[in-house]
Amino acid sequence: MDLSMIRPTDIPLEVKQVATTLEGAGFEAYLVGGCVRDLMLGRTPKDWDLTTNAHPDQIQALFPDSYYNNDYGTIGVKNDETEDERLKVIEVTPYRTESGYSDARRPDSVTFGVSLEEDLARRDFTVNAIAYRASDGSVTDPFGGREDMAEKRLKAVGDPDERFAEDALRMMRAVRLATELNFVIESDTMAAITRNSKQLERISIERIAAEFLRIINSPTPMQGVIFLEKLGLIDYILPEIKAAIGCEQGGIHAYDVYEHLLRSLQAAADKGYSPELRLAALLHDIGKPPTRRTGGKNKEYSFFGHEVVGARMTREILARLKLPRDFSDRVETLVRWHMFFSDPDEITLAAVRRTIVRVGEDHIEDLLNLRVCDRIGTGRPKEQPFRFRKYKAMVDEALRDPISVKLLKISGDRIMELSGEKPGKKLGYVLHTLLEEVLTDLGKNDPEYLEKQALFLLTLPETELADLAAAGKRKQAEEEAAVLREIAREHNVD
Repeated sequence: MDLSMIRPTDIPLEVKQVATTLEGAGFEAYLVGGCVRDLMLGRTPKDWDLTTNAHPDQIQALFPDSYYNNDYGTIGVKNDETEDERLKVIEVTPYRTESGYSDARRPDSVTFGVSLEEDLARRDFTVNAIAYRASDGSVTDPFGGREDMAEKRLKAVGDPDERFAEDALRMMRAVRLATELNFVIESDTMAAITRNSKQLERISIERIAAEFLRIINSPTPMQGVIFLEKLGLIDYILPEIKAAIGCEQGGIHAYDVYEHLLRSLQAAADKGYSPELRLAALLHDIGKPPTRRTGGKNKEYSFFGHEVVGARMTREILARLKLPRDFSDRVETLVRWHMFFSDPDEITLAAVRRTIVRVGEDHIEDLLNLRVCDRIGTGRPKEQPFRFRKYKAMVDEALRDPISVKLLKISGDRIMELSGEKPGKKLGYVLHTLLEEVLTDLGKNDPEYLEKQALFLLTLPETELADLAAAGKRKQAEEEAAVLREIAREHNVD
């Protein structure tokens, strides 16, 4: 790899001004960490960090519009004049050493007033332990970070066991950086992660999940998940996926469930899909191992109800990772309905309309795209064009049909005008009951029929109306419960 030379024009003026102010007051000032690494790799830095021999109070004295950013002396220098979010706060951290890591995450004590070399020695990986002085272009690289970058190698600074004992989250960060940069992890560093993997259980699940999502959203998430499994870290993130290793599928599948899931995930990444769709690709067949049965119609194995079980498992996994509810619901929904487009000969427009209601208009295309990733993950060619065109045409046609109460040829105002009914739950139940009818039979989306039926429905007790309005959800719940009972009977799935 040819490392890029950092040019003065690569450094934003706002960053240079902070460095110039520090040096003008007689202090040292160096760019350090990820921004130096990214500049050398020809990447755009996501943020800018400076380190200096000035103490926190001395830094704040030079920058009145600044604030303490954490407990380790880091000062946030604000710049409200820029529109670049990366430059609104430039972090300046004093040279420091750290000691005592009783929680395997944060130092118990911090000492300022050390040298640049001592400060770099406390950092995680050699590629992040390079300092660059903007004023003269000099580079300080005591641990061979540039050589490791050239070899596309991620290596811990000094003793890797010590680095991971200081902060166990660094093990996740190692996988994330290797995945984002497409680097290998150096052998001693890798061995230390394996030895120390159990320490990850001391880290908050929120921090672990944040690193995991960055791995999933990287250009090579398949490589990242393989790293996590091989290094023993997956046990603290997604242990359920280990059952997929060696779980053969037969039929059109060239790979076991585990490799199929990884390849589906990578297909989603290759296409630049959203984090939700990538996670759905990784989890869409997570229910196959507990539902696998020997034999089936023209198959070596069958996986009856795996999408129902998989959706339930997905809900539990994402709740454990404490991911946002809306995000988790979207992933779960995609997993639950990923089989919908598997048999084009059995799909009706009414079924497509109901699926759009379940998945949401904004996400029905994600379901189509998940189908493509699923197909690629089998090891077969991508989805046959004629099939995909048929799916897409049916979705486009269904989207022109009523899939929400706003597309009914009757409104709540019209029903109130006809009946004298007041706004309230009962009116909502009537509209949703009418929608249930129209989803099944488009011919009923007729103003005359809907007006007559609305007046009839208003004569029913509110509790009965509520049941009718929820008929679709209730039917789905009943079907899923029947599937789970059948699986539990044969496989003792809880």
